[in-house]
Amino acid sequence: MKADLLRAAPVKTLSYAVTVGLASLLSYWLTVTIMSDVHLSHEDGRLGGMCAVIATIFVLRASRQKSLHAAFARMSATLVSFALCLAYLAIWPFHPWGLALLVAISVLIPGLIGQPDAEVTAAISTTVIMVVASLSPREAWKEPILRLADTIIGVAAGVAVAILLNEIGKGRRGGRRSQHEGPQADPPG
Repeated sequence: MKADLLRAAPVKTLSYAVTVGLASLLSYWLTVTIMSDVHLSHEDGRLGGMCAVIATIFVLRASRQKSLHAAFARMSATLVSFALCLAYLAIWPFHPWGLALLVAISVLIPGLIGQPDAEVTAAISTTVIMVVASLSPREAWKEPILRLADTIIGVAAGVAVAILLNEIGKGRRGGRRSQHEGPQADPPG
C-alpha cells in the first residue's frame, strides 16, 4: 500500500505541474488578449499577463475548496492593495517612503480584519503596483486599476480550472472523494 502511494506521488506532482502550467498559459493569453486595448503599452500588457499568471498560481490548488479559499484570500489582498495604491497615486507620485508606508498598511489592514492569509500577498501586490507606477509616472494612477483587472482574470482562470478538474475527478471516481488530494502550493507567508 505504501509503495503504491510512493509511486503515485510523482505522477500526481507531474499532473499538478502540467495543470498549473496550462492554467498559467490560459490566464496569460486571456489577459494579453482581453486587455490589449486598455493596457498602456505592449510592455504593460505583458506585465498584466504576468500579474494574471501569478494570481492563477496563487489560486490553483489541489481541490476546489482550497482553490476557492485561496481565491478569496487573493482577491481580499488585491482589493486592499488596489484601494491604497489608487488613493495614494491619485494624489502623489511614486516615492520610496510612500512605497514603504503603503506596504506597511497593506500588511496591517488584512491582519486587523481577520485575513492573515492576505497580509503578504497584499504587500507584494502593493509593491508591484507602486514600482510599476514609478516606471510610468504620467499615468501612474491607472496602474492599480489595470492590475486589479489582470488579477481578476488570473483568479477566474485558476478557479475555473480547479472547478473543471474537480468535475473531471468526480467522473473518474464515480462521485467518490479521493483520499489523496495531491500536491498543493501554499502562498508565501
